[in-house]
Amino acid sequence: MAGHFVHARNPVARYQRTSGDHHVEIRSVGEWFDLDQNDHPGIVRDAFRLLWEELRRHFSDAVILGSPSQTGRDLWTRTIPRRGKHADGFPVLSEELRGLLHATAGQGRNELLTPPRIPEQLPALIEYDRTFAYAKHTWKSPVGAPRRVTGKTFASWSAKEQHDALYGCGHWHIRVTVPDGWNHVGLLPAPAPGERAWHYPAAPGTTFTTWAGGPEVHTALTNPIQPWKVEILDGILWEAGKPLDEWSKKLKETWTNLSAQAHFQGDAQQARAAHLASRAVRSILLYGIGSFAQRPRMVTGTTPRSMERDVPPDAEIIGFDDEVITWQRPTGFARDPNAHPEWAAAIWSAARAALLTQYHRADNTHAGALHTAPGTVVAFRTDALYLTQPQNWPYHHHPGDYLLKGHLTGPVDAPTSEEELLALRDTGRQALTTPPDNT
Repeated sequence: MAGHFVHARNPVARYQRTSGDHHVEIRSVGEWFDLDQNDHPGIVRDAFRLLWEELRRHFSDAVILGSPSQTGRDLWTRTIPRRGKHADGFPVLSEELRGLLHATAGQGRNELLTPPRIPEQLPALIEYDRTFAYAKHTWKSPVGAPRRVTGKTFASWSAKEQHDALYGCGHWHIRVTVPDGWNHVGLLPAPAPGERAWHYPAAPGTTFTTWAGGPEVHTALTNPIQPWKVEILDGILWEAGKPLDEWSKKLKETWTNLSAQAHFQGDAQQARAAHLASRAVRSILLYGIGSFAQRPRMVTGTTPRSMERDVPPDAEIIGFDDEVITWQRPTGFARDPNAHPEWAAAIWSAARAALLTQYHRADNTHAGALHTAPGTVVAFRTDALYLTQPQNWPYHHHPGDYLLKGHLTGPVDAPTSEEELLALRDTGRQALTTPPDNT
């Protein structure tokens, strides 16, 4: 009766007494960090203790709630300005605009390239993962009610005004054409039928209409290989602000301190606990950002087979037997004063763009898929790139840096499914951390 949450990886079990307010909630620690077979409960306990102690250094009244997303949102509310323009919170978009963002702003890029776009036999499979990636993209976020920009208005602007708009906080309805001679990965998401919500067209001459965030549109127009043709049909443009900056900085400091403890701690158990705690900080920020999106709520119900006509007209039937029909339907958005899908959409767009190209100012160099040879990108997976050739990209343990995480020496059969890719990923990670046998 308390409402279990059935999830393939991280289910939640809730039990409540028939009388009184006492209840028990059982959750998977996998929401916070990944464990290996040597991580016993004592290490997990120490990890949560270290996490709480370190959070308290930056959020004086921090508490750890039931999940990373709940904890992330709670910590963010403690950074809302007490004075000034947003002392009462940040304006929530209309339900119409929130619905537009939910329908047209995807999350991380997950794409597997298969033969003939890549060789059937790969010389190697190398994984580069962007460290604490989303923390890199929280310094600027949309604030307030946006203004609409029509295609005619955008076309009338000067080159500088157009550049500033695309570099700012916007969400754009565009018509895209892949240039002739293009031989690399796709740059912009397009709606795709079937199970995948998005795909990334790359065939020369392909024209499609889609929505994309400013960082991705700017990347398509200024990429280091060949500019794409992008026509602005419509869009919405916000004022830029810093609603997540203080929250993110404190979490980054917490992560940095815990990562340092994991590196320098002499006791192996405490070092492992500190590492797990640092991964929990990543989950707090990652799932905290996701929680701002506030997807429309779904309700599930049943109707007797004898009353089939009473199934709500907007419901999707998800199962049935001889007795009942089980269905679900959307019920709109919750009245949440902290629902901000525009923040999540902006961060996701910037992160997808950084998978393509990212400038490292201190090293005066670039990293990302567009700085690899054509035909060497095997897959994108949220924050990770899978390549067939090693790269000399700088790594300073800063948010957004590309970390070499796996290296599987070939020849390797090109993966043709997500399951095959993940199996090769795990083997590559193990191969990178296992010293060679020289006997």
